[in-house]
Amino acid sequence: MIDLNADLGEGFGRWRLTDDDALLTSVTSANVACGFHAGDPLTMRRVCERAAADGVRIGAQVSYRDLAGFGRRSMDVPAAELAAEVAYQIGALEIFARAAGAGVAYVKPHGALYNRCVRDSVQAAAVVEGVRTAGAALPVLGLPGSELHGAATAAGLPVIDEAFADRGYRPDGTLVPRGETGAVITDPEQVLARSLAIAAGKDVTAVDGTPLRLSARSLCVHGDTPDAASLARRIREELSGAGITVRAFA
Repeated sequence: MIDLNADLGEGFGRWRLTDDDALLTSVTSANVACGFHAGDPLTMRRVCERAAADGVRIGAQVSYRDLAGFGRRSMDVPAAELAAEVAYQIGALEIFARAAGAGVAYVKPHGALYNRCVRDSVQAAAVVEGVRTAGAALPVLGLPGSELHGAATAAGLPVIDEAFADRGYRPDGTLVPRGETGAVITDPEQVLARSLAIAAGKDVTAVDGTPLRLSARSLCVHGDTPDAASLARRIREELSGAGITVRAFA
């Protein structure tokens, strides 16, 4: 059994990036942009309404305050400020999730914040403090063995191991940074093969060719990947065809 998640609501005003309606027919968990790297109140509301109607779990995808850089630029934000901004984002999304008859079911950092929290214990602790400030013991979705998961566990929050269908990995299990060769996998057949291997507990190939075993309760396909909606549908069909149940973890 595995969860299938995708980043949704990644637009702003008249600008749209993700095909939210199409993705919501395939995924079981939706990482909804909360306005700091993308997203606006109306988009957040619409995604929450559709997700709730489709039985898709709603997650807060929290980020550095970086609309211009799509949250993919590392920023040195003081811990207290970052914790407050994480709580603010979760609270904003919770309003729309509740209005749709659901609620925020988990939290996942986005982009540079996600990668920073793999190794930076101070930033990871600030994210966890933000989750606690938001007032619920929400599961934290992230990379296995990360500082984020360590801080969440220490704070009594559930942690969910995540793997990526469309991203390259280093031999140590961390993601190849965007901009480097092999960071993003664009071949749909390769993405499908990797998805099946991860879900079945088999090895995948790291960027240097070495075998790598990834622990995952949730599999992510990026919403801004080319033809992401079709790819997510094919991943779900392939997983189901292989006898793997696709179900939300939260």
